[in-house]
Amino acid sequence: MSAPTTSNRLKFGIPKGSLEESTVELLRKAGWRVTTSSRSYFPSVDDPEMRCSLIRPQEMGRYVERGTIDVGIAGRDWVRESDSDVVEVCEMVYSKVSRGTVRWVLVVSDDSPVRSPEDLRGATISTELVGFTERYFAERQIPVTVEFSWGATEAKVVEGLCDAIVEVTETGSTIRANGLRIVCELMESLPVMVANRAAWEDPWKRLKIEQIATLLQSTLRAEGMVGMKMNAPGERVAAITDILPSLKNPTVAHLYDSDWVSIETILPEKEVRRIVPELIRLGAEGIVEYPLNKII
Repeated sequence: MSAPTTSNRLKFGIPKGSLEESTVELLRKAGWRVTTSSRSYFPSVDDPEMRCSLIRPQEMGRYVERGTIDVGIAGRDWVRESDSDVVEVCEMVYSKVSRGTVRWVLVVSDDSPVRSPEDLRGATISTELVGFTERYFAERQIPVTVEFSWGATEAKVVEGLCDAIVEVTETGSTIRANGLRIVCELMESLPVMVANRAAWEDPWKRLKIEQIATLLQSTLRAEGMVGMKMNAPGERVAAITDILPSLKNPTVAHLYDSDWVSIETILPEKEVRRIVPELIRLGAEGIVEYPLNKII
């Protein structure tokens, strides 16, 4: 088989930094073996139709918009910060700490009189998300000065170096621990897959992008889920299926030349310890639990 041409090779951006390891692991579970190196920005991948690059999430949107890469994964916050004109293919619900979202919030000191964004007219706000914050206040016709923060953003408002900050949080615990208060949420963010518009219009590239998106999302759906199958007397089917959680309905098949049936279902792994004793009580035997790689 001949090697793919440049037009039939998808340039894929992996976010460098906090999401790098989890993205590579997600790709591995979905079926792609990606190997990174501290000496290279171009990880190897066992797919001749792909070429991977490590790119900072803050720059992903710009590179995708320009067509330097065809598709990449980055936080929605950084895509909006760069105001990039890209196609959002799908959400990828995962992060370095949890499998939830992060929030960009407007924060002041706990004793501040500020209760709403409107109370910050003429104020100075410090944040890493300068472009988005400027647009947020401009759209509401609230004049503010937005300064870029190089880090330790919480300390700036504590020390009185600014009137408020726009900061990212998952739980809000660090903000509260520093004697600060959340005024309101400006944006909820999570990783998204974004594509270059020209690549999205290319039939071959779009099909490849959709294939990758489908497999990555099916891998995420399978996390925390397991398959379970068992044998049971036919007269106990209704009682057993009543207690079985499942994506839809459990599969029930009659065993050959027997009044017994085989029952199979998919359920959250945390439910297994609760229902197994009940299944045994109802007469189920040969209970098997098995891991899942993908749910499509």
